[in-house]
Order: sequence, then C-alpha cells, then structure tokens
Amino acid sequence: MSSDKRAADAAQTGDTDVDAVVVGAGFSGLYMLHRLRDELGLSVKVIEKADDVGGTWYWNKYPGARCDSRSWFYCFSFDEEIRDEWQYSEKFPEQPEILEYQRFVADRLDLRRDIEFNTEVTSAAFDENAGVWNVETDDGSTISSQFFVPAVGNLSKPYLPDFDGLESFGGEWYHTAKWPEEGVDLSGKRVGLVGTGSTGIQIMPRLAERSEHLTVFQRTPNYGVPARNEPLTDEEWEEIRENYEEMWEEAHASDAGLGFDTEFDSIDEASEEEIDRALEEGWENGAQGLLNVFTDVMVNEESNERVAEFIRSKIREIVDDPEVAEKLVPTDHPYGAKRPPLTYDGYYEKYNRDDVELVDVGESPIERIETDGIRTGDSVHDLDIIVFATGFDAVTGTFEQLNIQGRNGIDLEEKWDAGPRTHLGLAVHGFPNMFMVTGPQSPSVLTNMTVAIEQHVEWISDCIEYMLDNDYSFIEPTEEAENEWNEHNDEVVDQTLFDQANSWYRGDNIPGKESTFLIYPGGLIAYNEKCDEVVENDYEGFELKRSIESAIAD
Repeated sequence: MSSDKRAADAAQTGDTDVDAVVVGAGFSGLYMLHRLRDELGLSVKVIEKADDVGGTWYWNKYPGARCDSRSWFYCFSFDEEIRDEWQYSEKFPEQPEILEYQRFVADRLDLRRDIEFNTEVTSAAFDENAGVWNVETDDGSTISSQFFVPAVGNLSKPYLPDFDGLESFGGEWYHTAKWPEEGVDLSGKRVGLVGTGSTGIQIMPRLAERSEHLTVFQRTPNYGVPARNEPLTDEEWEEIRENYEEMWEEAHASDAGLGFDTEFDSIDEASEEEIDRALEEGWENGAQGLLNVFTDVMVNEESNERVAEFIRSKIREIVDDPEVAEKLVPTDHPYGAKRPPLTYDGYYEKYNRDDVELVDVGESPIERIETDGIRTGDSVHDLDIIVFATGFDAVTGTFEQLNIQGRNGIDLEEKWDAGPRTHLGLAVHGFPNMFMVTGPQSPSVLTNMTVAIEQHVEWISDCIEYMLDNDYSFIEPTEEAENEWNEHNDEVVDQTLFDQANSWYRGDNIPGKESTFLIYPGGLIAYNEKCDEVVENDYEGFELKRSIESAIAD
C-alpha cells in the first residue's frame, strides 16, 4: 500500500489533528518521527518540553556527563549516509557531542518542522466515543490522534529526596539533571556532592578539580571500572566504517547490544591463571569488559563474587588511605546487580587528594540541611554549594508523569501501583493504540539504548503498517498476554542476582514505590525472538479491531 493511501486510511479512524502524537524528541522520538512520517507517510506531531532535541542529553549538562557505550554504537544504524557523515571525537562521547549528534540527525532528516518545542504534555486520554487519543499540553491546547507514542526515555524524571531543611540552606544547590546551561562557578567554593551512583562518579572528578574543597556523601559504594576513554583518530574511524556492517550485526545479535564476547561460560571452566589473566585484561581494556569474563556472571554467585573481589582489590590498590578505601569497597550487592558505572578522569585517585573528603552516610546519615551545610550525626559539613546526584524515578516514573488514562478512565499510574504490567514493554492492556518506546519490562537500560530503541521503533512502525494494510484501526494487548509477560519477567529475574541489590532497577530509591524489577533481564536475543514470534503469529497476544465498538468492549 502506498504511503498516501495509508495516511488516508489512518485519517478515517476519526476526526483527528494528526495520525500520531509522539512525546519526546530524544533518540526514541526522532527515529519514531522519521519512521512514521517518512516511511509510512503518516502525519505526526512530536511534543517536546525542551527548546531543542536531545532528550536526556539535553537536560543532563553536568560536568563530566558521558555515555557509557562506545561511540560508534551510540548512534543510529538505519541510515548509511548519516552513519558515514558523523564522527565522534572520543571512544565515550561527552554530553555536548551527543547532543550535537542528535541536532545533526534532526537537521539531516528535516525533523524539526514536526516537533513542537517548549511544550509539555499535561495529560493524555483515550476517548472511547471517538476512538482517538486526546493529548493536552501546558499551553491549553489539545491534540487528537489515532496513535499515541510516549518516547520519553527511562531516566527523565529527576528525583530529589525530601531532605529536611533544604529551604534553609544559605548557599546554592543543583540537581545534576537540571544543571544550568551557563554552568556553575566552583572556584574557591566548598562543594558537597550527594550520591555516588553512575552520575556521581562521573561528576565527582570535575568537582574535585574545580572547587576549593569537595565533600562526597556516599550511601552505597559502587563497583567502578575504568572506561579507558581515548580520542579517536581519522584512521580509527576509517577502520570502524570499513567494518561497520559486521560490527552492527554483532551488536544487534548480542544480549546487551554491545557486541562483546565472553571469555568463559563459568568460573568452573577455567584455571586460576586463566581467570587472573582475563580479569586483568578486562580491567586494562576498560568499559564493560569485566561483565564479559563469565557468561554466567549475573546468575552464578561464585562467578560474580570472583569478579567483584577483583574490583575490590583494585580499589584498595588505588586509594591510599585504607579506611577511605574500605568505605569505597562494595560488599552489600553483587557486581552488576546495580548499574555498573564506568570511571573517568581518575575517580578513585581523586580520593587521595587532601581537598577531597568522603562521608559514609550509611554509617552517619544525613539528618538535615542547615544554613551552613549538611549535618550528619554530630558534625556539620560547611558548604557553599550542594550538588545532588540523586538519580531518577526511573523507567515507570517517566511514563506516569504524563497522566495517561485509557479505556474506562483507567489511570496508568494506578494500574502500575503494584508494579508495571505491560506486554513486551511495548503496550498496556486497557490503553488502545498506545505504544511505549523502551517501556517497563523491556530490556531498555540493561542494554545499549540505541540498539534497544531501534528495535522498538521498528517493531512499532511495522505493527502500525500492518494495521493500516489490513484495515485495522485499533490494537491492544490482551490481559492474558500481559499477565503471562509479567509472570515471565518474574521467573527470569528469579534466576538472576538482580534481586540481591536495592537499586533503581527495582524502584528502591523512591519512597513508597513498590519494589519490583522494572526491566526485562533476559537480554536482547531472547527478547527480540519473542517479539518476532508475536509478529509471525499474526500479533499473537494482541487484539486487533476495525471498529470503536469492538475496541472498547472489555
């Protein structure tokens, strides 16, 4: 069917402003717009609260913000010309360069003309009488569409703990996800950093270098592994381009979307000498190498502990003060059960400086923030600036903040009160024609995000094309399929070590949030096979309808 005919058929569903509303203009939203508009010929409106494209890379402008995936994989693979024209300067690109890449893509594909910037979605509701989605925005407008696609990412709702006394602090304070465009002058300032997750580990060396004194408030130590970042030369890029097809095939066919091979299936299959060599090579090569020493690192406690103890030994070697080193050594969770951060700019080495202090708030919690600084126990740490690297209401929070209502007025946040329920992390029973890009219970943040995003966007657009080619107006997963996917997620998680950590993977960082694993932990290979199987069986687990009467029947 021609794209013009598809667009005409889509418009027959009801009196809509556009065929599809997409929320968010990051990697997900940009590719979704391109596929629906340029490949299917549909009319699309993207709503973006920022004044430019970029998504998480627009908002997270803090010093040291980087991607932990290698740059030649942190881009789109669908357009060979774009791929050949763009060249990152480093192995692990910084935020400004990633943002510039997305601007380049938006301009190259002429995407901006269908993006409404500086506009925030305040609610989205499915109108059962008309069979359309009504999306309201903060300027008082309502946009109606047949399809509604939240492409809002997984780390888009910053979280700031309710610290007692914050309003009384006499200095300046910032959340890393809302860092000022103009930056922050740290010279001559006493700075406090709250949080040592992935973001805290990235920003900490920059704060140490630019401030007069840095106090790091750490609740839980992490397994930091050196990224081994380095500039990329023209010659290296030439070699990458020559092998791009093969490299991308390997990435798309790997569990994490990164194309790494593992050394050994398990700890039992190698000698101590072989394991020592593989661990040292993984540390020296950097990045996610240590996660790939053993295939069973996330399911076998013995294999995991061997890697974890190796990282602990490295931390003890780097940090001069034994007491400080022990505070930085993680012992309460397996390696990889929380997001495994990469270190840049000599993170652990910075704790050897006289002007850097580590406070263990696990032993001495933050009691309150006072005019002069942060009180822990009997001590007040005098500060001029506080930086909160306290993370996000991840995965589900980003979707729930849109105030989405489906059939019968069902509220998405209420439906997910006891944890997310989806089919494939793509769609939700009770919410016809709503597709989520990298939604809860999909591999998302356990993978290289651009690979996961491409798979989701292509599955969604192929599904919409199938609907239009076969005169279907509505699609929705069955409750049975949703229940089965939920049970499958629980079964897979139970086979792993993820449940042995309190983490944002489970929503444990958000008070009152139900603790349940938010991401599909079975890897991209198994997940993609399931998605393909659903399509091959004529969208098994989904109900496809031609009329609004049949679509709203429960």
